[in-house]
Amino acid sequence: MAILEYILGLGPAVMLPLVIFIIGLLLRQGIGKSLRAGITIGVGFVGIGLVISLLTDNLGPAAQDMADRFNLGLSVVDVGWPGASPMAWASSVGTVAIPVAILVNILMLIFKMTRVVNVDIWNIWHMTFTGAIVSTATGSFWLGIVGVVVHSAFIYKLGDWFAPTVDKHFGLEGIAVPHGSGAWSAPFAVVIDAILDKIPGIRKINFNSTKIEERFGVIGEPVIIGAFLGLVIGFLAGYPLSDVLQLAIQMSAVMVLMPNVVKFIMEGLLPIAEAAREMLDKRFQGQNYYIGLDPALLLGNSQVVAASLIFVPLTLLIAVLIPGNQVLPFGDLATIGFFVSMAVGVHKGNLFRTIISGAVIMGISIWIANMMIGVHTDLARQTGTIKSGQVTSLDQGGSPISFILTELLHPQNLIPLIIIGSIYVFSVIFTYVQFKRNKIYAEEVTIMEETVNESARTGQ
Repeated sequence: MAILEYILGLGPAVMLPLVIFIIGLLLRQGIGKSLRAGITIGVGFVGIGLVISLLTDNLGPAAQDMADRFNLGLSVVDVGWPGASPMAWASSVGTVAIPVAILVNILMLIFKMTRVVNVDIWNIWHMTFTGAIVSTATGSFWLGIVGVVVHSAFIYKLGDWFAPTVDKHFGLEGIAVPHGSGAWSAPFAVVIDAILDKIPGIRKINFNSTKIEERFGVIGEPVIIGAFLGLVIGFLAGYPLSDVLQLAIQMSAVMVLMPNVVKFIMEGLLPIAEAAREMLDKRFQGQNYYIGLDPALLLGNSQVVAASLIFVPLTLLIAVLIPGNQVLPFGDLATIGFFVSMAVGVHKGNLFRTIISGAVIMGISIWIANMMIGVHTDLARQTGTIKSGQVTSLDQGGSPISFILTELLHPQNLIPLIIIGSIYVFSVIFTYVQFKRNKIYAEEVTIMEETVNESARTGQ
């Protein structure tokens, strides 16, 4: 167990390269190719860490200054995934969560309940957190293990359902994203997308950074959009002009750097993922497997980066508008891209629809995080993370999976459970039906067919 804790303590920038190196050797890729793949991935994660630090160190304080300046009255700080993940690993459930989640994956593969082969070991912390929070609320270690099992099984299924989106929109063939915050939000986007398709006028609204660039030229380029958002946030925070300009350049850098550092992760992961898929296809003919990877891959998409920056001030506004909310979004503001990344794919890059979906996703996440303050704080104290005060987090502390399981086993918020549970269960069932009917991303096929038919008619 000490060895496991040591490996986890290395963090994803070292842990995932080690896993990929070992997988590469098992796939007979040779020491050289496996080592290169692992190190390249490590470089990518270091790069992402630097860009996220750029956001956390500069955007985080600006967001808090905005909240203070406008007297928002939000007293419990969101500690984000950097604060929540150590709580998960330090809990009693955390000592066995990784083998449990891996066992669930293996059993589901054997019984053909999923096609996702998850190699994203670090992000098992999401399943671990669900187990830890359930265990804290109920006082039962074994119910905590049930939480890990349920979350793991559900998230692997979401990986299956949204693999077509990862393939067709993000261009990552054979890849799935069974991720605790990236995947759970996607069913909301599927329902909202279907609703918007039924509204005349609204269904035709479509804008993204590419279309903005086409329409407005250089003013619409991601580097300019990032600078503009930085200016807005800096002015709202009440910064002097020099600091506003610095923040503008820093946010512009984020828009440019994030897609580029993600390329290193893709360069290292995709050959190994392809080799794994080929081996599985040979051994289990007729089964198309997906390799489960970190949603950091999706952050290379310019629409995801643009949505991330848009949602910084928007999330703070949502936090203010939710009645009785005490949560100040902070720690997860830098990683909001994970929450809305799959929605960007579901909406095919349409930022208008992503803003609507994202508002629902962040609103529900903040509402849940506010109700989970008590048990989240108890978990933090049990694991020695804090000694006084209260904490919560949007990433996993605001997850409907953790909330629904905790409330079912230890009811404290019955009416919110009925409301959130009903909405989420409906969204998941609707998503499953759309997946079975092959309607997730089906519109893209229709558009392509119409284009072909139009070309045939015009003789082009």
